[in-house]
Amino acid sequence: MRKFILLVAAIFVFGLPQSYALNIEDFITFERVDPLKKVFREENFFPEFKGAVHVARGEYATFQFAVRSAIPLKELKLSVTPFSNDKGKAFTASRIGFVDYVKINRLIPKPSIDVLRSQSGYFPDPIREVESWSVGRDQAQPMWITVPIPAKTKAGIYKAEVTLSGKASGEEFTLKKNISIKVYPVTLEKPTLWLSNWFNTSDAAMKVLNGGKSVKRYSPEYWDMVSEIARMLGECHTNVILLDPLRHVEYTMKGDKYSFDFGNFDKFIEIFEKAGILGMIEGEHIAIRKGGWKSQFVFLVPEYNEDGVKKKIKHDLDSGVAINFYKQYLPALKSHLKRKGLENRYAQHIADEPTQSNYKSYIEIAKFVKECWPEVKIIEACHTTNLENMVDIWVPHLARFKKDYKFYKARKNAGDDVWFYTCLSPQGEYANRFVELPLLKTRILHWLNYRYGATGYLHWGFNQWGNGCNPYGDISSIQSEFGTVLPGGDSWIVYPNSGKLYSSIRMEAMRDGVADYTLLQMLAKKDPKQAKEYCRRVVYNWTAYDTSNDHFRWTRKKILEQLSK
Repeated sequence: MRKFILLVAAIFVFGLPQSYALNIEDFITFERVDPLKKVFREENFFPEFKGAVHVARGEYATFQFAVRSAIPLKELKLSVTPFSNDKGKAFTASRIGFVDYVKINRLIPKPSIDVLRSQSGYFPDPIREVESWSVGRDQAQPMWITVPIPAKTKAGIYKAEVTLSGKASGEEFTLKKNISIKVYPVTLEKPTLWLSNWFNTSDAAMKVLNGGKSVKRYSPEYWDMVSEIARMLGECHTNVILLDPLRHVEYTMKGDKYSFDFGNFDKFIEIFEKAGILGMIEGEHIAIRKGGWKSQFVFLVPEYNEDGVKKKIKHDLDSGVAINFYKQYLPALKSHLKRKGLENRYAQHIADEPTQSNYKSYIEIAKFVKECWPEVKIIEACHTTNLENMVDIWVPHLARFKKDYKFYKARKNAGDDVWFYTCLSPQGEYANRFVELPLLKTRILHWLNYRYGATGYLHWGFNQWGNGCNPYGDISSIQSEFGTVLPGGDSWIVYPNSGKLYSSIRMEAMRDGVADYTLLQMLAKKDPKQAKEYCRRVVYNWTAYDTSNDHFRWTRKKILEQLSK
């Protein structure tokens, strides 16, 4: 019998008569809550979220629970039984974790009207997959369950039981909830949306990933962590991989002749191919601003110092060293990719974010690249449209996509690809994946893809951890090139775990948004007008969205119902 008399606690906490007998469970609130809701530490009321989660085969179902207690909770454990139907067919959860909190020391300068604010300054984000957890008195603690739905699952209702156990005042307790998933007779097609999350394998980033311990580049431990990055990129449907041949390709010189060794570069290719996510390779930028934001672009050339360490050195556009290097390197890269059957899956960056002030230097470098490799596609995140006939894959940020929509629509009609990206901008009412935004504002990024015909999405910040970075500390970071302080969550969407990675509730929202985009595409094959209308009910225009979670789920349910007919 787990009943006991908490005489002192009853008086201190509740002011109850000493004779009143309480169960330990009377002190604890444990509820299922909306997985699109961010639960803050200071919250003391959780609107109960009921009903089945509606999904297609091949996507993910997510559940969120929250607990709060008048007594500190120790050794909390969350478990879930296999999901099964009345015929005994079952599948299991792939992720069970406690949602941790991170600090934001730099709030969004231009917030939206629905921006979230925390009294404590802490925001929920990382999903810590640990065996047990502790929660202080009068603090809310969210918990997360992710369930992948096998593609061959029979349609129907699948039920499971969630158990939260732990100790309070030395007493053990167990709380249970029933949950269910409705699987529709719809199988999610392989996503066609191009998705690029720029990941970081620098020495500094790998040290952070490895729990503060340095990792020798290209060691077995290093490749294991690259494989872990590939695994997590695959979960969120990434299919475009940014690789830096200038960093990973070694070379020797004899006179002015170069010989290239692509071994390490090939190892990356092998890992991402094995993970099934090598739809396209983005070749890292070969040029950079000479100085500040408005300065002209110059070449980057890898050079070995006296210690044999390779670093990228700036060279002017008329540099004989740079011209000689790229006249040999680009054809060598082309030949190597062709031998591996990857030439048509490669696109080359020139220089990041060209503007009206430096587009002429960009064009000069791009023309030179095309002379060396006429067939290569050029991809770029751009702040100007004055690059026509040089860029093949246009990636304006969302606000510029809106501003120059007629231009980009024309480029798409002419055969170019058009994506969009977000980073520290745009802000205001635009969707983005900042920690301070409602989760729905992150998920509907890919509804914007569908609404305006953009076939790809790019974000620079998958795990952009710099020297001395503590991702669990302040989640706002400094952009190294210009010293810009970035909004919370802009620089990473995953968290380190001693060589492994934890997901985040934002990453889960991004992943599910790709599934939404795919379902809209599938519906458009049956009824394009209906697909367009359902999308419009969520995304009215570039900056106006229906941000009701209930309305969003209703719309998505209607899409699944229509696809089931």
